[in-house]
Amino acid sequence: MILRSLVLPIILTINFGLFNRLYTQNEIDNYSEMTTDLIQPPYLKEGDTVAIVAPSGILKNREREVQQAIDLLKSWGLHAVVGQHVFSKANHFAGTDDERCEDLQRAMDDPKISAIWCARGGYGTVRILDKLDYTKFKDKPKWVIGYSDITALHNQLHNKGFESLHALMCVSLTKDLSEVQTSIDTFKSALFGNPANYTLKGSNYNRTGEASGILVGGNLTMLHTMLGSEESIDTSGKILFIEEIGEYKYHIDRMLQSMKRAGYFNNLKGLIVGDMTKLRKNTTLWGTSVEQLVLDALSQYDFPIAFNMPAGHENDNRALIFGRTIQLEVNKTESLVVFN
Repeated sequence: MILRSLVLPIILTINFGLFNRLYTQNEIDNYSEMTTDLIQPPYLKEGDTVAIVAPSGILKNREREVQQAIDLLKSWGLHAVVGQHVFSKANHFAGTDDERCEDLQRAMDDPKISAIWCARGGYGTVRILDKLDYTKFKDKPKWVIGYSDITALHNQLHNKGFESLHALMCVSLTKDLSEVQTSIDTFKSALFGNPANYTLKGSNYNRTGEASGILVGGNLTMLHTMLGSEESIDTSGKILFIEEIGEYKYHIDRMLQSMKRAGYFNNLKGLIVGDMTKLRKNTTLWGTSVEQLVLDALSQYDFPIAFNMPAGHENDNRALIFGRTIQLEVNKTESLVVFN
């Protein structure tokens, strides 16, 4: 019996939906944690405080947008605090890894903070994931808000068992806020406890069907980057959202093929495709639309696929609650995304 108890933690094999390998008892415990119902941070109310941090790229000449973000929060009756290193500069990044992590960690630990709004994406969040400590965050969960590179943080939050908010960032704010008003409205609604449901424009590319499951996802490059790490999401029984910017079509296909070979889509319930923005043209043209590219890459599966979700790197960037169960209904004429 003693020998068996010593051996079991290192020989038990689990299929995580992506890879089969040997897992330690600590990893098994962590996996059990991340497959329980996700924790919903408290919705915001007037008087709450939002921290603005910059875990990724440098905010060069972005003071106006950050001030707009502060003013917007104040107009909703919220207080705003700005991380000490938001405007720091360390080559590509908004401060060194330690400085960016310090701001984010301080906001995660502070019980007076109700939400953490990322100022911008770019690149850099993945460099600080392993430095973050969730001990105090678990005692007082809070909404973490952002998209693009912040997908890395969304993945980590999901696997720690928390909902998070895929929505516009501070640098998304334009001089004329009417240009991003829908993004602002859906962001506010989700933050204050009234997440919007969406009717998507139809597409002949839609793969029709209905599904229900927890919504996960984000930027395709970041989801691909997470493969094989602790932040890779087990998509089994879930609905995946993807968006992308500035990629060649063959890069998008390569990422989908890689994820497919890793088993990422094996037990997926549905796929929602957001904006594929500013796609680059290769000297050798791909030959099909990006919609057909997605359908071809995932042709072996039968889950519904909805295109035309207005979320991603466009002015119309509708808020999505990751970790929340949704109902997805896909038709050629329109698709419905309904949050439970």
